[in-house]
This record gives sequence, C-alpha cells and structure tokens, in this order.
Amino acid sequence: MSEGPQSGLAAVSAALLAMSRHLEVRDVLKTIVASARELLDAEYAALGVPDDHGGFAQFVVDGVSEAQWKAIGPLPRQHGILAAMLRDARTERLADVRKDPRFEGWPSAHPDMSDFLGLPIKDGDETIGALFLANKRCSKPEGGCGFTEGDEQLLGILAQHAAIALTNARLYERSRELTIAEERSRLAHELHDAVSQKLFSLRLTAQAAATLVDRDPARAKGELQHVVALAAEAADELRAAVVELRPAALDEDGLVATLRTHIQVLDRAHGAHVTFGTRGVRALPAAQEEALLRVAQEALHNALRHSGAAEVGVTLEKHGTGAVLRVTDDGAGFEPHAIRRAGRHLGLVSMRDRASGVGGRLTVESAPGKGTTIEMEVPGG
Repeated sequence: MSEGPQSGLAAVSAALLAMSRHLEVRDVLKTIVASARELLDAEYAALGVPDDHGGFAQFVVDGVSEAQWKAIGPLPRQHGILAAMLRDARTERLADVRKDPRFEGWPSAHPDMSDFLGLPIKDGDETIGALFLANKRCSKPEGGCGFTEGDEQLLGILAQHAAIALTNARLYERSRELTIAEERSRLAHELHDAVSQKLFSLRLTAQAAATLVDRDPARAKGELQHVVALAAEAADELRAAVVELRPAALDEDGLVATLRTHIQVLDRAHGAHVTFGTRGVRALPAAQEEALLRVAQEALHNALRHSGAAEVGVTLEKHGTGAVLRVTDDGAGFEPHAIRRAGRHLGLVSMRDRASGVGGRLTVESAPGKGTTIEMEVPGG
C-alpha cells in the first residue's frame, strides 16, 4: 500500500463514514469520487454510471475545476478505456493511459493524464458504475505506474462499500417516490369518496329546487338552504384534504430548509439562476409556513415558466414577530391591471387568498419589461 496499514485503514474508515452520511444518489456519487481521490492521493478522479443507450446517465468528477469541466463539453460517451471498464468489468492499472490501444483521445480541454487506475463498482453480477483515478501524486518508476497493487486493493474495498451506498441511495429515492405516489393515490380516493358524493347530492338538490321555484316557492327555499349546507360541507372536505397535502419536509425540516431544498432543485432544473437568502427567521405557526411555501412555489412557477427570467431571487426575512417573503425576477413583467381585466390571474388570486387566510397581505409590483416582485407578509403566532 502507498501508506502504512494503520493510516490506510483509517483513511478507508473515514471514506466509508462519509458515504454513509448521504442518502441522495448525487451526493453519494460525489462523496465516493472525492473519497477515492483523497484515499489514493490522485490528481483526478471520476465515477461514471451507465445508461441503457451507450452513454453515461451520470458522470461525476473531482479535481477538475468548474471552468475546465464546462470547456470539456458534454458527458463522455462509453468509448475506449471507459467502455472497456463497463463492458469487461475488470480492474485496469496502466502506466500511461494514452499509450493503451483502446485509448481514443479526449477533448482538447481535458486535463493531461498519464498513470491510470480504474475498477468497476458491482452489485452482484451487475456493473452499476466505474471508478477512475489518474495521475498519482508520487515519484514514479521509469515507464511505470504510480498506482500500486496496494492502492488497487484499497480502491477495491472502497468500491465494494460504494456499491452498497449507491444501491441504498437508489432504494431510498425509489421508496420516497413510491411513498409520494401512494399518498397521492390515497388522497385521490378520499377526495372521490368524500367530496364527489356531496357534490352529487348538491347537484340533485339544486335540480329539485329549480323545479319547485314556480310550483312551491317555500319548499324551493328549503332545498336551496340544503344546497348551501352541502356546499359548505364539500368545501370543508376539500380544505381537510389540502391540509393533508402539507409537505412532510415542511413538518420535519421547517420552512427555511424546505424552501432552500426546493430552490436548489429548481436552480438545477431550469436555465434561470435561482437563489435563496434568509435572515433572522424563526419557526412560524404551521398555517403561516404552509401559506408562505405555497405562495413561493406559485410565484417561482410563474417566474420560471412564463416570464423568461434569467435571474430569480427568493428572500425570507424576519419582520416583527412574523416574516416577509419576496420573489423577484428580471423577466418580461406584466401589467397587473391588464391581467385582471383580461380574466387572467397567473395564480395571483390564490396567492392573495392564501395570504389573507393567515392574516397576511400580498403585494405585486410589475410592469412590461421591468420584471416582477411578489411580496407576502405574515404575522407571527
């Protein structure tokens, strides 16, 4: 081994602990790559996860700057030595990867690499990834590889545990998706059973009232009062279902953490740069947090789907005993009064309803070509 047994085992232990702290697949991949590079003191490390179409579904690197990575271009295809790693599922230790007959070259912006160590990450007989290391930081024998047999053994131990960590992360994400799907299905059934019956009764009662208006006005009045009662019950059922839709992350993590995670996902998923800042906000009553989150989601949806904004900023700050939320974009903007006259709302009505429902207020500032700012202020408990 390139290090003594005790220090090598300590490094492996630290790497395994780091991997066990994460459940998201992307975080696990990044931790594996960083741990491998640090463990074997390599200049570069990468981990590729194959897709079913001859390319990489995911490819994570460590030791390459963001500017270099952008200059390299699209994700590498499975060719040359990388393809061999996934196809043959065997370890490759090379003195100079560029001299290997399977080497097909890299983009001009790719860092220069020489000695190379790569090995598959396997779950049973299935190759679920390939781990690559290059440029061992050490003095190398003439024409030899800096990576040793001991390095190969250490990386093999890491790869075995990486397979477990990656499989667990995938199972966790799949479990979460199934839980969400099951919850949606359950709520759909509840809505159908509880609300549709009342709406059906409401329709029949309204029809009966319509036929009685001329013949028996007193009885028609009684039927209409029943319509009002049924409508109120249906509204209560819908409100109860909406309360159940309160995101679990909000209950577990609080508003700030939930908003931050949501915005990080949107920033990765859209071309616009989405940022989040917060200052001094403490936990608020559940109804206020729910309303703030929903308004933020609606405002972000408008900014990212309709405004053409390049920059979207979300801030959440303490305001008295409550908080104030601002969602600002540099998009096309609009004339709020014209939107209202045209019968379009962009969700503004529901946002105002949410704000007023928790004793808050919502303001909208926008003009064509000037972007939009939506501000919601809520009191504390």
